[in-house]
Formats: sequence, C-alpha cells, structure tokens
Amino acid sequence: MPTTAPHALSDVTASGSTLRRFLHGLPGVDAVGLEARAASLGTRSIKTTAKAYAIDLAISMVDLTTLEGADTPGKVRALGAKAVHPDPTDRTTPATAAVCVYPDMVATAKQAVAGSTVKVASVATAFPAGRAPIAVKLADVREAVAAGADEIDMVIDRGAFLAGDYLKVYDEITAVKEACGTSARLKVIFETGELSTYDNIRRASWLGMLAGADFIKTSTGKVAVNATPANTLLMLEAVRDFRAQTGVQVGVKPAGGIRTTKDAIKFLVLVNETAGEDWLDNHWFRFGASSLLNDLLMQRQKLATGRYSGPDYVTVD
Repeated sequence: MPTTAPHALSDVTASGSTLRRFLHGLPGVDAVGLEARAASLGTRSIKTTAKAYAIDLAISMVDLTTLEGADTPGKVRALGAKAVHPDPTDRTTPATAAVCVYPDMVATAKQAVAGSTVKVASVATAFPAGRAPIAVKLADVREAVAAGADEIDMVIDRGAFLAGDYLKVYDEITAVKEACGTSARLKVIFETGELSTYDNIRRASWLGMLAGADFIKTSTGKVAVNATPANTLLMLEAVRDFRAQTGVQVGVKPAGGIRTTKDAIKFLVLVNETAGEDWLDNHWFRFGASSLLNDLLMQRQKLATGRYSGPDYVTVD
C-alpha cells in the first residue's frame, strides 16, 4: 500500500493512477531553454575575494568518495583523515561535508572521522544498479545505519521508473526512508544519464521528494553521463518549487564528472541564482566527488601564495 506523504501534496500519492496523473501533469521541460540558461549562468565571472569564499564553501560541500571494489580499510582511514583536515599544512581549510563509502566500510570511516564535523555517508540498495529484491535493499540500509552511517545514498529502480511503475519506486523510497530511522538522512540517486529525457528527470525529482527524500542526487558516477549543469539546474528548480508548494526544503547533490574548481563555482552560481541562498550550505547542497577536492586545494593555495603547487602538494586518493 502507498505511504501517505507528510505534506500538502499527500493526496497525489494516494494511488498509482493519481501519482501518474500528477507526474505527467508537470510542465514539460524546454530543453533548449534549460541548456541555454545553464550555459549562461556558467559564464558569470567571480572576483578574487568571492572566489576565495566560493572555494572554501565548495570544500565544505564535498562528499569525499571512494566506491571501488579494491577499497581497503587503510584507504578509507586515509580518506577520513583527509576529509577532516584536507590541507594538513593549513588548518584554516574547512573540513569536507562527508566521506562516502560502501556499507561494509562505514564503521572504519566512523572511526576515522570521530570527533569532527565530517559525516559518514553510505551508498546502499544494491548500488549502483539497484537490481535486488526489496528485502536485500532494506537489509543493506539497516546494516549501514547500524554501523553508524549518518546519511544513506540510495539508488532508485530505474527499470520500474522507465516502465511507468512510479508507485513501486515511491514505495521503495518510503521503505528506505523508514529504514533510515531518525538518525540518517536519505539521498535519492536517479542516475539521470539513464533517464533519457529532461521530463523524466523532473518527474523523478518530484517523485523522490514526495516520497520523503532529504536530498535528490543526480548520479552514481558509474555511468557515461553524470552531473551536468543542465540536469542540476532542473533539479534545483524542482526543489525550489517543491518548497514553495509544501514548505519542505530538500537538498541537491550533483555527483560524477565535477573535477575542477571552475566546475564547482559554476554549480554554486546555479544554486544561488536558481534555488537561492538558503541552499548555499552543506546541509542542503553537496558535491559527490573524489578528484575535485585536490583541485580546490591547489586553487586555494594559489590565491593565498600567488603560485601553484606541484602535484605532490595533495594526496592522490
């Protein structure tokens, strides 16, 4: 049975037909206009003082990530240490928002960041494909939460979504949200590169928010097309409009393909100009990244000293 959504739009989730009617009643996306606006906002120039602020803000929004089959406890401990003190030579450098790992590495990550503000995020629900029975997905979530995960990054069933079975996707998200309990925030990954159209990305965004997502997230980072300015702009519009209708604020996390300071600043401009200043905080906006942090650190040092450091200045994760 569908779960009642705790906000002003709860009636649209009363049945599969009402949910479909609502999602397909959302305004169609003007693809040309969306991409043009994203490109236009990406050309904004940032002055030196604003750039320094933006770099520190971006560092504080990074979910420092390792999601490889070859991950070891030593690698996760090193990642945790880097998240807490990204630049050991400059303790004014802000900590990252979180480290993101597989469920079996959560306990190791928690030990590595203990005593800091850094959260531990865990992917779950048969990441990255999401192809598993719901019982397996929920066990995945519960184990990660029991190990101390502060945040769960789940993947939706893209097959069900593309087949139009929106209620199945909704019910899975609500079940995962319940499994998170009160201790873990839920990020819902759409894998936008597999959703084919901007209209589907808009529908997925509203579906995730109706089901109780604390964050909506573009991608796993494991497919060819990940976060783009256009798909992130579309999701930012969705969270802005959702709050206007329900009073509920939901975060956004672009992930995959964001590698440079220039890229990160473009995304921050998108946030400011679309959702507004309320989202310019790591409680509401994150970057899912691994290599981005190193470039932010090198650019930060250049602003401070006037010169670039060599590649040995940062660790290779």
